[in-house]
Amino acid sequence: MSDHAGTTTTTTQAPPARAWLMLIMATVGFALNFWAWALLSPLGPLWRDDGSLGDLTEGDVALLVAVPVVVGSLGRIVVGALTDKYGGRIMFPLVSLATIVPVLVIGFWAQSSLLALLITGFFLGIGGTTFAIGVPFVNAWFPPSQRGLAIGVFGAGMGGTAISALTTVPLYETSHSLPFVLTAVALGAYAVAAWLVMRDAPGHTAPAGSLVSRVVANSRLSITWLLSFLYAVAFGGYVAFSVYLPSYLKVAYDLDPGDASNRMAGFVVIAVICRPVGGWLADRLGAIAVLAGCFVIVAVGATFASFTPILEHVGTFSFLGMAAALGAGSGATFALIAKVTEPARVGGVTGIVGAAGGLGGFLPPLLMGYIYGRTDSYAWGLLLLAATAVVALILTITVVRRKQAAPA
Repeated sequence: MSDHAGTTTTTTQAPPARAWLMLIMATVGFALNFWAWALLSPLGPLWRDDGSLGDLTEGDVALLVAVPVVVGSLGRIVVGALTDKYGGRIMFPLVSLATIVPVLVIGFWAQSSLLALLITGFFLGIGGTTFAIGVPFVNAWFPPSQRGLAIGVFGAGMGGTAISALTTVPLYETSHSLPFVLTAVALGAYAVAAWLVMRDAPGHTAPAGSLVSRVVANSRLSITWLLSFLYAVAFGGYVAFSVYLPSYLKVAYDLDPGDASNRMAGFVVIAVICRPVGGWLADRLGAIAVLAGCFVIVAVGATFASFTPILEHVGTFSFLGMAAALGAGSGATFALIAKVTEPARVGGVTGIVGAAGGLGGFLPPLLMGYIYGRTDSYAWGLLLLAATAVVALILTITVVRRKQAAPA
């Protein structure tokens, strides 16, 4: 595979004025769908404590918040390939409308049992696939020199999980259906606006071949799997903390659900701010240097956090440092994808890499719940994160660096 720095849409160094509007619309859609995707996370600890779903264990809560993550992750493979073919103008409204259904089912009917929530949570995962729509959509509108920044700005839409963290519990305490109704209304309004405003970049052409053949072809690129692992650590770490941090803080530091959700929102905000920063730095310093620095910070932060230090000092610094590094690392990863992948394949490759990132967020909550259940401590789980970050660092400065220099 060669370094396809060109694009089918523009060869100049300045994007067309309409590109910024398209970027804003894509980012808003990503944020709203991620808001829906993360609705169950703040409510898991609350349901465990009030007993409304029976005697939930820590493992039950971890499974409840992890199911939408894995579905949204695997769904990106298909949705990314479909975006290459049909374009973001069709896929954004379609996925947003599809996400409304499980949101409303949970809001009005599925809160009666854990099984009902797990089933509807499976379909709630649809909202998590929008990432694989936005990356190729935005990539096609911007020239190579600005793709890292543009995709980083789009990636800041992952802050939709902060909206969920800040609003879900207070709204739920007012009415058990209120957070779900508001989310559904927002998604419906966005779907209409997206259909009316969004347009695919000039020159967009559907790739040849069936969906399956294109997925298989993209999966055969070696850089796809290397970047999948790096993204599984960077974005997967972000997703894992964004869905599991309220439960962790409740158990490890005895915080109430509202306080824990607010602190998780702070983690998310830092990561969101740093994602476009990571893309911007990758445009200027190179993605390899940015990724290497991020993985060092994650390894150090996770090691400190494993000792459960006092939260107001070392603990807060450790988690916010990891948030910044995970956000910047996520932005840098996709800045690299945009530079080494031909435009017609960006959606498909993004789908696979994005799936790996989401799956990277699926395992840690389950693992943390399992480890705590066996040891009454989260230390080993955090040390495993530190070790994984070290492995990612080594791969980044060796194999991935060589692949970037001489892509194949």
